[in-house]
Amino acid sequence: MTKIRLSFLVVAVMICTLVMAGCTSIPGNQGRPSPGTVTPSATQTAGLPQPVSFNSTPVQYANVNGVTLGYREFGSGEPILMVVGFGDTMDTWNETFIGILASKYHVYTYDHRGMGYSSGYNTTPSISLYADDAAALMSALGYDSMNVYGVSMGSSVSQQLVIDHPERVRKLVLDSVTYSIRIPETKLLYDIIVLSGIDPNQTKGVRQEAEANLAWSGAWDGLSGINKSVMLVVGTADVLTPPPVTYQIAGQINGSWLVRFKDLPHIGSRNAPVEYGVNALAFLGNNESPPY
Repeated sequence: MTKIRLSFLVVAVMICTLVMAGCTSIPGNQGRPSPGTVTPSATQTAGLPQPVSFNSTPVQYANVNGVTLGYREFGSGEPILMVVGFGDTMDTWNETFIGILASKYHVYTYDHRGMGYSSGYNTTPSISLYADDAAALMSALGYDSMNVYGVSMGSSVSQQLVIDHPERVRKLVLDSVTYSIRIPETKLLYDIIVLSGIDPNQTKGVRQEAEANLAWSGAWDGLSGINKSVMLVVGTADVLTPPPVTYQIAGQINGSWLVRFKDLPHIGSRNAPVEYGVNALAFLGNNESPPY
């Protein structure tokens, strides 16, 4: 694991110092709280940007690859595309987390095809198709490339994006990540996706996302060819994409950063939005190679 940049320790210490809350106090909880259920304390948010408001931010639309994708934008500066996870929409991001990112960057959130504000479709779903949509959305928004932050299934899409369209990606954050759902470590995640795919109570979009995940051959063979600044983020209490999977990926991507949040679950930004937001800004704003 010598290829992993040891600077993640410095970043973690800096985050804990900045937010004055530590990285160890929030218990692991694999549930999926809504964005408003975790309210940072006054101590945590002192001097930090205010949360954005999804309800007061209009949804805009872009025609991409034969579908219409709904998106929102926040802030200004260098662009960052937020790629949401399985069964989620852009409304499930944490507003505090997005607000911190938007204090320094032009943040774009969007819904995958068939989900949320985006239109449905009848073609075969695939992770590559979602990655193609992300690349095309960048063009529709007027960019040749963007920073990319992918979480859960969004990190699968983001891996495929940087493999299929490397010219589209500036810096890349892979949060709550796996390179395949068909490995022993992700059996719980695999079972959830299988059940979601056959559940008649799920929306068509969720069932299509399940089909795409189950058909995905994974990104392992392409990881070593990624030549971008990449940060991997994992909560040590994540039982869906457990830490050992993240470590494997870090070992494959030369020079990648690795940040672990103690006792946090899958998609930890919902539980610790301040810590995750400050962590992302530290990585995105670093213009020099960290020491080995």
